[in-house]
Parts: sequence; structure tokens; C-alpha cells
Amino acid sequence: MTAPDNDNRGTEPGPGSAALSVRERALLALERRSWAGPGAKERAIREELAISPVRYYQLLNALIDDERALREDPVTVNRLRRVRDARRGRR
Repeated sequence: MTAPDNDNRGTEPGPGSAALSVRERALLALERRSWAGPGAKERAIREELAISPVRYYQLLNALIDDERALREDPVTVNRLRRVRDARRGRR
């Protein structure tokens, strides 16, 4: 019972705003959690955010470059940036 991937869901407040949208905050909140086993995170992405895991990671990757996200949750954003940079370094 998953809603279709709709990029306009949870995008308030609008562009140029100093605050993160509800969806952006939900992405960071999901990323802060720890996961019990394989598939648990992907299941939560589909059930809680109603988007595909691929779309989740696209949105998350763009979000961690946003300074608003860094101000909102510096620990999570910096961790994700380090992981991304380490992966890029291995390529």
C-alpha cells in the first residue's frame, strides 16, 4: 500500500527558505536510525516515506550538500559526507 513517488510531497517550505522541508527532515531522521538486518532500511523507506530506495538515495545525496541540512543535523550530514568521499576515493 505504497503511494506513488511524487516529488512534490512534503516540499514545504519553498525554495530559498532557511528551513528544511518535512520530507528533508524525514530523510535525515531515517538516516540517523540503526537497522537490525538486511532489508529493514529499504522497507522503512518504502513504508514511511512512500518512495523507492533509489529515489531516497538520490534525494539524500543532494540533501547532504545543502548547508541547511548541515545546520539541522551536522553529525549525520558530516558522517554521510565522509562515507561518500571515502567511496569516491576508492573509485
